[in-house]
Amino acid sequence: MADPSARRLISTGSPFEREAGYSRAVVDGDWVFVSGTTGFDYATMEMPIGVADQTRNALATIAASLQEAGSSMSDVVRARYYVSDRTYVDVVFAELGVVFGEIRPAATMVICDLIKPEMLVEIEVTAKRR
Repeated sequence: MADPSARRLISTGSPFEREAGYSRAVVDGDWVFVSGTTGFDYATMEMPIGVADQTRNALATIAASLQEAGSSMSDVVRARYYVSDRTYVDVVFAELGVVFGEIRPAATMVICDLIKPEMLVEIEVTAKRR
């Protein structure tokens, strides 16, 4: 296991991280804090139109960040979901269930405006590496 006192920043290489002054994730000892992650597709540098695709992309970005931190989705203990319209909730729940159905972290979902109108969902997680 890594030095428990070590703090490490993880980046996706997104220009948004430097522009807004944040890290995709911060590793602090055995804890991994993943920033709010939208459905932006970093391979194409585009935002998909549908909430299901955005949710899958956000979860994939989170999984990659956790992997880089020496963790995984199964280590997630806390999740927060921000959805821009309550009519999307069932679709988002279905996608979350695929990933978190057996993990079942403590979670909160909030219906709210997001930074840009094309953003339909944002997800943040906290994991404890095992």
